[in-house]
Amino acid sequence: MNQHPEISIVMPCLNEEDTIGICVEKAMTAMKDANLNGEVVVADNGSTDRSVEIAKSLGAVIVPVRDRGYGAALMGGIEASHGNFLIMGDCDDSYDFLEIPKFINELKNGFDLVQGCRLPRGGGQVLPKAMPFLHRWFGNPLLSWLVRRMFRIPIHDVYCGMRGFTRDLYNRLDLRSPGMEFATEMIIKSGLYSASMSQVPITLHPDGRKQHGPHLRTFRDGWRTLRLFLIFSPRWSFFRPGVTLLALAASGYLLALPQFQIANVTFDIHTLLVSSLLGIVGWQAILLAVFAKLFAAREKMMPPNPSLENLSVEKLIGLGTIFVMIGAAMIAGIALNWWSSNFGRLNYPETMRWVIPGVTLAAIGFQTMMAALMVGALKMHPQRVNQSSNSDTN
Repeated sequence: MNQHPEISIVMPCLNEEDTIGICVEKAMTAMKDANLNGEVVVADNGSTDRSVEIAKSLGAVIVPVRDRGYGAALMGGIEASHGNFLIMGDCDDSYDFLEIPKFINELKNGFDLVQGCRLPRGGGQVLPKAMPFLHRWFGNPLLSWLVRRMFRIPIHDVYCGMRGFTRDLYNRLDLRSPGMEFATEMIIKSGLYSASMSQVPITLHPDGRKQHGPHLRTFRDGWRTLRLFLIFSPRWSFFRPGVTLLALAASGYLLALPQFQIANVTFDIHTLLVSSLLGIVGWQAILLAVFAKLFAAREKMMPPNPSLENLSVEKLIGLGTIFVMIGAAMIAGIALNWWSSNFGRLNYPETMRWVIPGVTLAAIGFQTMMAALMVGALKMHPQRVNQSSNSDTN
């Protein structure tokens, strides 16, 4: 172990005495055989067995991490390590640390992130009984497909916990997830920040632990991953559903205003009312997409969107005012009609064709005006002013 290692291999650990020894030995052997200058860091998350004792006896650096969770352990270990190139992997002997040189070669070729791929479509291999049926044939392929689709990331195995990355990338990403979704957050943010990515095929072995089963919980951690996708993609969470609802609302208006008939089905006032609901909800979803983007950029969860950063609060207020005025004018027209008839009964089918759009525009306009104020609040980035004090001498 050198004082200035080039490579840090970080293993999260929680009661892994069955397998921690073989993992540390393989990592040490891989670096020695490849003539790599590195360290093995075991981020212990509160083990009560002999894991720490075994790892320390084999030359690993032990980093106690008080905050519980897979991500918390990794973040603690990474921040205590010293290498410019980082390799993370579970210490359950399912990943073969003798494959470390594959990752280091790609990192030295200039990639920011090198992801291991256990699935055959990426050249990897899953040995018998190494991965549960649901994970292999449903969960992992589906979530990996969603990552490629939603974030345009060329990764075939998003859940693979063995990967390499540069310290510069880790510092840029500002990762925050303390649980199993830490690994997914790293993949998503790497794509959002335009990191260069590669993947190398690896072999997944059966879990070597005997005292306890995997820490991963299929449905809980699967939901957390999906939730993370939605948080980091306002386009899919808010914007696209909002646009879809607005399109449905516009279609309903085009059918209901002229009382269009299709196969003896007449679209009338009720269609207009439902379309208004879709329009209001859809516009709200689009405004939420704007809020989410601005907030995420402010908190450095994702890069800023130039068009939203230049969004004018005054123009939004002006747009909302126009909607409110048009809606109010339509309602006022019907009110004048009611007044001229001495507040008697109105022609319901005719007046509602004006009142419903008027109320809808007024509501959307009010939403927009209030949203403009919220946008202004989100764009008020904290300013740090360097102050210097001059002391008077008497």
